[in-house]
Amino acid sequence: MKVLLCHNYYQQRGGEDLQIDDETRLLVSHGHEVLRYARHNDEVKQMSRLSVARDTLWSRQSYREVRALLRRERPALMHCTNTFPLISPAVYYAARAEGVPVVQGLHNYRLLCPNAQFLRDGKVCESCLGKTIPWPAVQHGCYRGSRSASAVVAGMLTLHRLKKTWSRTVTRFYATSAFTRQKFVEAGMSPNIIDVKGNFVEPDPGFGQGQGGYAVCVGRLSPEKGVNVLVDAWSRLSEPLPLKIVGDGPSREQLQRAAANDPRIEFLGSRTSQEVMDIVGGASFLVIPSIWYEPFGRTIIEAFARGTPVIGSRIGAISELLADGQTGFLFRHGDADDLAEKVRQMLRIPSLDEMRLAARREYLAKYTSESNYHDLIRIYERALGQDVSRSESAPVLAGATAEHVAYEPAAH
Repeated sequence: MKVLLCHNYYQQRGGEDLQIDDETRLLVSHGHEVLRYARHNDEVKQMSRLSVARDTLWSRQSYREVRALLRRERPALMHCTNTFPLISPAVYYAARAEGVPVVQGLHNYRLLCPNAQFLRDGKVCESCLGKTIPWPAVQHGCYRGSRSASAVVAGMLTLHRLKKTWSRTVTRFYATSAFTRQKFVEAGMSPNIIDVKGNFVEPDPGFGQGQGGYAVCVGRLSPEKGVNVLVDAWSRLSEPLPLKIVGDGPSREQLQRAAANDPRIEFLGSRTSQEVMDIVGGASFLVIPSIWYEPFGRTIIEAFARGTPVIGSRIGAISELLADGQTGFLFRHGDADDLAEKVRQMLRIPSLDEMRLAARREYLAKYTSESNYHDLIRIYERALGQDVSRSESAPVLAGATAEHVAYEPAAH
């Protein structure tokens, strides 16, 4: 099968960027021919605000280039992960014009919430859920703290809701968790066109030793990830348990100060993928203290792959991935006292061997590349079995083995 993968890369590499690269390798390894159309947010640095706003609503460049690519290469389908902001929904219309089915991954909440997180002022916010015009986001400047930038995103959502873009031009969607899928159903999307497919870890990093005697937190270091809760919880612990923090992001300086004030906390900053896996594999457990609706939680399955238990917030997909008392513990999101208590509970367990084995079994059962490949192909087959020209009455949101990079501009 020949597939076109379409993705707008972020300035700071995140889970969606990793996922599209993983899926490219996965498809190629199974003998599919992979075309890629990619743009990178580094391009924004060279563009005027007006140009960025225009492309967010409708990118003529992306429409032109993707349609030409589809006409020339004739892939079986187009699979999109992130189209915001530079690729834009225009590429769906390019695919429709060429009769190519479209699969869209729902890796965040951008189609429902302008800041993509359902989070405002450190608390869950669903004010825009189900609204044709997401005016609360503009009122509060939810996207990048700017009312004007929020107006652009809200304008894109409003325009394409009125055009019925997602119901008319996208053949099939998949969410990364049942929780995420439910949010889109609540917004008015038909459950019949949304599958669920999570992420995977490849290559298998193997069972870790877990003998380091420390806890670890890994990922983008930003407010929605609950780093304040993490630091607060550690200040409430009398136990001398070391905490290693790995990653980078807006909360970097805050965490560096926390490490300077508490000898138990070690701030490691960005590390290579292999270094991260080694650190996670040596940890007694991983902590994921998010305060937002995590759509999935890639660090959880990376920990499971190493046999490392997890203490995670009871919010979003985290409670879906984590079996409380079996592969780790869940705590009330945003509650530093409860997190501290779950850490003490973990430390009271004489041996974590049983929990480690349960975490490893969870990875092998659900999050290997092979099981994910079968899930992805089933979604493709369903899309190929549907009529490319979608019904106007559908609910609207109020074989080569080498990869071929068809268009992928270098980052500026």
